[in-house]
Amino acid sequence: MQLWCTACLLLTLLDILWGQTLSTQPVPSPSQMQSFQAEQFQGEWLVLGLASNTFQKEHRALLRPFTTTFELTPDGHFKVSNAMTRGRHCNAWSYVLVPAAQAGHFTVDHNAGPGASREEIQVVDSDYTRFALLLSHRQTSSLTVVRISLLGRNWTLPTGMMDKFLCLGRTQGLSERNVAFPDLAGNRAQDGIERVGPRW
Repeated sequence: MQLWCTACLLLTLLDILWGQTLSTQPVPSPSQMQSFQAEQFQGEWLVLGLASNTFQKEHRALLRPFTTTFELTPDGHFKVSNAMTRGRHCNAWSYVLVPAAQAGHFTVDHNAGPGASREEIQVVDSDYTRFALLLSHRQTSSLTVVRISLLGRNWTLPTGMMDKFLCLGRTQGLSERNVAFPDLAGNRAQDGIERVGPRW
């Protein structure tokens, strides 16, 4: 994690000195988790923040608080179910994560048939009880879509996790305009935790 933050600081410094926007080309993936405990990771997570090279500022108003639930199947796959409330309506979608050779790495099965875009998801960091950072790369015909998800077991985070989320975004070539947080008006920071919200 220190390596990402060092890279983050270097990218920010170059951005200031040269007056240029950060490259949209992603840098190599972050370091791997030494092990991944699927049983501990499963269950319901709250999506506290998203970052993607396809996001723009106008997309922020569209993001509502939503949950993502990881259900471990007998064959070792994860069935992932998402639910977002918009007014009186609930939007739901799901997919399956198929484990890859490396710990915490998965390929996404959208059940879309042959020719579908390939997507890979990596659990970059997690303590299983409070937070998780996920990094996704999806290859389309025209570009590689990068998405970073900041997950929590509740609506607050351990101190320092927001910095890790933003730092990981920087190392993937993302900037402030690519980050969106759900509207959590009324949440208050407490001792040892920090409130979710923009702080680039």
